[in-house]
Amino acid sequence: MSHTHTTDDAARWEDMWADGTCPEATSVHPYLATETAGLTPGTAIDAGCGGGREAIALAERGWQVTGIDVSPSALALARRRAADARVEIDWLHADLSTWAPAAPAGLVTTFYAHPPGSHLDFYRRLAGWVAPGGTLLIVGHLHRADHGHDHTGHHDTGHDHTGHDDTEPPEETTATAGQIVALLPPDEWRIDTALETSRTITDSAGHERELHDVVVRAPRLR
Repeated sequence: MSHTHTTDDAARWEDMWADGTCPEATSVHPYLATETAGLTPGTAIDAGCGGGREAIALAERGWQVTGIDVSPSALALARRRAADARVEIDWLHADLSTWAPAAPAGLVTTFYAHPPGSHLDFYRRLAGWVAPGGTLLIVGHLHRADHGHDHTGHHDTGHDHTGHDDTEPPEETTATAGQIVALLPPDEWRIDTALETSRTITDSAGHERELHDVVVRAPRLR
């Protein structure tokens, strides 16, 4: 799970990571593999990297990754995992609402980000970090009221724990594929993926449940 943040919000996430109560995926997010399979490795930014599973998976495939999170404890866990995996990653403690990269990246990813303000403003900010020819990959929660069923027919499986258990994420913490796509001018971006999809997961208690996701992948044309 990824996150970014005001001072109070940052402290809350740090407390959760420090005491081990932060909800976290039990494996690499399934959309990472499916949506980046055809990309040539280069520089990558994982915005809100949490415990580092996705950043490590990218590094194992040859990407030069910067993983950024607001929680020092999350980053400490990410460093341990990277050491176990024997990959080199630049881990950075920063608030993504104010931090920006010195140079654009070939891939910018975020998974289930929880910024304190507008998700759309956050996604627009991430889009500005993508180099021409690079790719933006956004994966977020889709509110059930906006997505009562799987409009795409696409079904994916994977083990994930988002921390919402049987509750639906609040509408203000979600965005639709159409809203995200509308942020990306068509003369600058090509939309390769814009899914509102469902998948069955097994939570940390061993219970199966359905998640509703939004997935947008867009290469930057110029």
